[in-house]
Amino acid sequence: MTTTTPANRFADYFVICGLDVASGLEPDRLSGDHLHCPPLERPYKSKVLAHYPESVSWNPFDKDAVGMLCFPKGLTFRTQRHARDAKFHSFIITREDGSRNFGSAYIFFEEVTNKRICSAMKTLQTMYLLDTGQSPKDSSHSDSDDSPIMMKTIIPQGEGKKTFEAEKDKLYVTKCICLMTQLPFVRACRNFLKQMHEAVAKSPQPSLPLESYIYNVLYDVPLPPPGRSMKFFGVSSPIVCQRPGTNELPLFDFSLWEFFRKLGTDNVLKIFTCVMLEHQTLLYSSDYNKLMLVAESISALMFPFTWQHVYVPILPASLQHFLDAPVPFIMGLHRGEEGRSELLRSCEGNMCFVDIDDNTVEVPEDVPVFPHREELSEELCALIKKYNRMFNKDVQTSNRSYPGTPKKDNSNKVAGQLDSGTGSWPNSPKKMEILQQSEAWMKISNLAKKTGVWDSIEDFADDVSLKKDKAAKDSKDPSLVPVSEVDDLKFSNAVREIFLNRFVHMFSSYEAFVIQPSQDMEAWLNNRESMQIFDKASFLSDQPETHLPFLSPFTETQMFTTFVDNKIVSQWEETDPYLRVFDDRIKMINDEPGDPRTPTYSQCPSFLNTEMNIEKRSSFIDHTASKPASPPAGQFEPATVQMGFFPILNQDILNTEPSCNKSKSRENAKWRKKDRILQHAEHLQLSSDQRERYLQEAKIKSLRQPKLSDMSAQGMVQTNWKFVETLLKECKTKTKKMLVEKMGQEAVDLGHGEVRITGVEENTLIASLCDLLERIWSHGLQTKKGKSALWYHLLSFQENEDVDSNRSSDVKVLTPDLSSMTIDSDKSATLKTHRRKGSQGRIELPILKALPKSLLHDMRIVQQMTNIKTEVGYSRAWVRLALEKKMLSAHLKELLQDSVLLRQLYKRYAFLRCEDEREQFLYHLLSLNAVDFFCFTNTFTNIVVPYRLLIYPSTKFGCGTTSATPWVSIAGQLGETGVIEIQKGCLDHCVDNKNLGVLTTLRIGHDNNGMTPRWLVEYVLVRNEISGHTYRFPCGRWLGKGVDDGSIERLLVAELVHQTSDNDDVVTCHTPPRSRSPSSPRKSCDQVIPISSIPEIQENLGHAVNNLVKYFYKPEKERGSLSFLLCGDHGLVQCLESVFLCGFRSSRLFRNKMFIWDYFEKVKTNFENSLSGNVRRPIPEVAKAGYWLFCNLLNKINAATETIGKDGKFQIFICVGVRDHCLHRWLPLMANTTVTGQMYEENSFLRDPALTKFLVHIINTLNEFPIVLEPSVLRGLEM
Repeated sequence: MTTTTPANRFADYFVICGLDVASGLEPDRLSGDHLHCPPLERPYKSKVLAHYPESVSWNPFDKDAVGMLCFPKGLTFRTQRHARDAKFHSFIITREDGSRNFGSAYIFFEEVTNKRICSAMKTLQTMYLLDTGQSPKDSSHSDSDDSPIMMKTIIPQGEGKKTFEAEKDKLYVTKCICLMTQLPFVRACRNFLKQMHEAVAKSPQPSLPLESYIYNVLYDVPLPPPGRSMKFFGVSSPIVCQRPGTNELPLFDFSLWEFFRKLGTDNVLKIFTCVMLEHQTLLYSSDYNKLMLVAESISALMFPFTWQHVYVPILPASLQHFLDAPVPFIMGLHRGEEGRSELLRSCEGNMCFVDIDDNTVEVPEDVPVFPHREELSEELCALIKKYNRMFNKDVQTSNRSYPGTPKKDNSNKVAGQLDSGTGSWPNSPKKMEILQQSEAWMKISNLAKKTGVWDSIEDFADDVSLKKDKAAKDSKDPSLVPVSEVDDLKFSNAVREIFLNRFVHMFSSYEAFVIQPSQDMEAWLNNRESMQIFDKASFLSDQPETHLPFLSPFTETQMFTTFVDNKIVSQWEETDPYLRVFDDRIKMINDEPGDPRTPTYSQCPSFLNTEMNIEKRSSFIDHTASKPASPPAGQFEPATVQMGFFPILNQDILNTEPSCNKSKSRENAKWRKKDRILQHAEHLQLSSDQRERYLQEAKIKSLRQPKLSDMSAQGMVQTNWKFVETLLKECKTKTKKMLVEKMGQEAVDLGHGEVRITGVEENTLIASLCDLLERIWSHGLQTKKGKSALWYHLLSFQENEDVDSNRSSDVKVLTPDLSSMTIDSDKSATLKTHRRKGSQGRIELPILKALPKSLLHDMRIVQQMTNIKTEVGYSRAWVRLALEKKMLSAHLKELLQDSVLLRQLYKRYAFLRCEDEREQFLYHLLSLNAVDFFCFTNTFTNIVVPYRLLIYPSTKFGCGTTSATPWVSIAGQLGETGVIEIQKGCLDHCVDNKNLGVLTTLRIGHDNNGMTPRWLVEYVLVRNEISGHTYRFPCGRWLGKGVDDGSIERLLVAELVHQTSDNDDVVTCHTPPRSRSPSSPRKSCDQVIPISSIPEIQENLGHAVNNLVKYFYKPEKERGSLSFLLCGDHGLVQCLESVFLCGFRSSRLFRNKMFIWDYFEKVKTNFENSLSGNVRRPIPEVAKAGYWLFCNLLNKINAATETIGKDGKFQIFICVGVRDHCLHRWLPLMANTTVTGQMYEENSFLRDPALTKFLVHIINTLNEFPIVLEPSVLRGLEM
């Protein structure tokens, strides 16, 4: 009687799959239509013929899934004229809850003796020849003539593969024997299955019935506990397997040497980077075992992280529609007769495509470089070179081509392989493979087959190697693990240790950034989605700048989130085995001297400890399983074995559970209970109900495994519906995260999380959104053209609009307004000048009309960008531009309104054709309009951007015109234009310049020529004609000598303005309270400025200094404009101006008003007198140095230019004083002069010692920061 808990067994099931003679010859319709192929090249339906035992409670048998993965492309038929070598592959069945079951399949050919099957194949052959216009008689080759001359008409060009003649040919069909296990013991399973097949394919027959060996492996061979090795018995020789300990890397039974040999170091690192960032990864090969090798190898190198999405290393032909899944996946696709062009998928632009056979890897655009990639590659190549000498193979170890393509192996190593007899291990083709590639050998082989010398090439191979095998058995204990296999295990271990060492150093301090919850586990699980678990901002700010392009998106992946979840859950439950090993390694390097977070590359330390464990388990077997025994005599009748045919076994024997006797109990007592618990925790991932619930909630959200057993129409609909729900949920999550990141503290105030989440880089989130849009537009696409599904849809929409004559009335709307993008068109248009309008004397002010808002307008802008070369690049540029213009939702809505085009491009189940989900998707995108993005401007820094400049002078009589020639200079975060002269009387001007980025300042002035040069400018508008961002530069001051402070140029600080409605032609200013534009402290020389109270001035100054401090504590990419914090509204300059104006005696009878600069000039004179010795009292040396620096700076400012007025000079003085960290030293010196007593009231900052001390203290806090001034602030002066 079977137990109800997972048994401690090596294998759960033994399975036999093949042709069901009773059902007849059925085409495998799930693999597609293959009527155009010859009958021998078509796939046929397979069936699970038998499985033993019937069922085990801990692992229910999935008949459909196992049958499908044993024969992913159905049954294959061959004749005696074709190669019929046996093949092995392993596979994985991943259930929806993330648990895995492992299978090992051994496929071989059996002769078809059923006349009905042979007759059906003959009929199919005749029908095919008639359909293709051939005569059945023409297909009859002269194979009765066995001369070598006639062989040229039989074998070359594969003609023999296309015909079957029942009278002359023997028909063979594939059959499979399979072991289902709890752990992936690939080598042991392959060895056991091979021996089982040889038992029926060769003589002599085994001494025991086949049921004895299978019963033994199913019931008597236990699962070795962690850290132990075990020997059990096959048909012809013992088999050894070993399992790593709990403090070692998890079990991995594939060859990383073969993995690197097939792909090379460079390609491996490309694939590894894509998988770590959760890109869709498609593996492509004609060998199922290669697909498993690459998929499992990449998964092993990811330790301690685990893949959390769709994982199907071998994708059955019937499930190829899952390649359209709009979720991250790792899938393996068998190479068939179809060409590469037929495999293009709608999401290929964001897919990593790995052609294993051709050794080529195609990765998505903009994949970042893995940290320390070059050093990692060099370390791997050094290891490969070391083991290359051990394996005694001539393998290339360069970065690009190591270890060489299979073609190089075949051409350069044949002689050495034949001489040494070691060509089968580990990096070269087997001798039989080499012989099969020889045309002469194929002729001899076919002659031998026809004359009955042998039935298969394997017979010859066995005869050739018989003596060597016998000698090896005589000279070596067959129970020992071969040295080459031990070396291969050691190499795989060393490679995995190198990759683990990289993660250990990259995340050595990760635990300090994990946000531990204050509530219990139940409450934490209930609120998991709304909680922040990792301080990404602080973690990224602690990393080297060169690592951020990779680490920033990696910390957003599901695998990293699950890793952190496991860390948090470990405070309530047993620590995840992967996490425990990783934390132990971190503790080891933290205990060593030095900083583990050093920016330099640290090579992996010695592998001696783990290598010794491998060697020990290989040399000393911990446990030997009981030997197979004969079934009780007369109780069961074993199946009859016919040479060359694997029989259906006696189910009565194999379905009978062994009785639990005392000796078996004593033997099992050696396997401690603790080991079983560790086994369950480590590999079966079974835990408490709470942990199961956690796994469901944390993983199922993004995990969508293909359900192999449900191929019904209803099941397909349900699967696609899950994809739609996943995409919508992901869209909601991403848009919310982008909003929270952009809104910062405002989002926290609204209850959307904590302020620490603002550290996520904007570019990472935008790239993630672009990837999501590509996956949405890829879902359910009818036909694929190009690598970007979104751009293909846009081009189709553009083509329809261009040729649609019925919409000619919309041409003007859809065509870009070239007048807004070129200078020449402006010259023909009416210039906005200073002309007075009517008799009222008012001037005609310029009007800034709105840019076109059509989808096609933005498409044409992107298409004109010469620095973009790919369709994916155009798609992402268009998304960034639309997002920056706050038109992404509107553009996509316009695109999706064309229902006819939508039906042409997409299948019914596509996400874009689900109306309710599509509306919700557009609504989520619409929410992004609440914040300002500069993702296009900051990304495409080298493009030429047209800027439109509008000057708004005062409309008062005599104030709005000037006889001088104006000029402007615009500056942004990426550069400045230099001086741009403006035509006299022109208020509307356009200039093309290299992208300036986000605009920060504008300097405006004139040459002061003419009769009436004085000019009162209210403000200036500048618009980026591509992105539509408009900046307002308030002025409100006179430009001219003899008026105001005498300045003929002024520095203006930018504020971003917004449109009030979609229908406005004129863009009006609307500034949010947080970014209110700088107001001028003095509108004119005649106006009286209200002076704030001392507490108000102190508060404003404190805010200004605090904003500067926070500026420098932010990550560099998140900082705003330093010029705005210094010279803008409520900036440091404005606050210090209020300080100096407090109590200032500026009014004088019958004389001009005094400015702060006049006070500075008098203080300079006082300091100069003190330095010249005209003052009797002694002056400390520190004071002398302060006097000299103060006077020197004022002299430089006065001598530098005559165009800057007194307020402009004061601005430069404050900025330079703060930059040079001198201002806090000058204030006490200025306060102690007699000039201060003369020009200030007693109730002022400079005459009150306490207030002066307050000024010195608060400005002194800026001394620790390196303040770098923009050239526009200093007007290019060398200060």
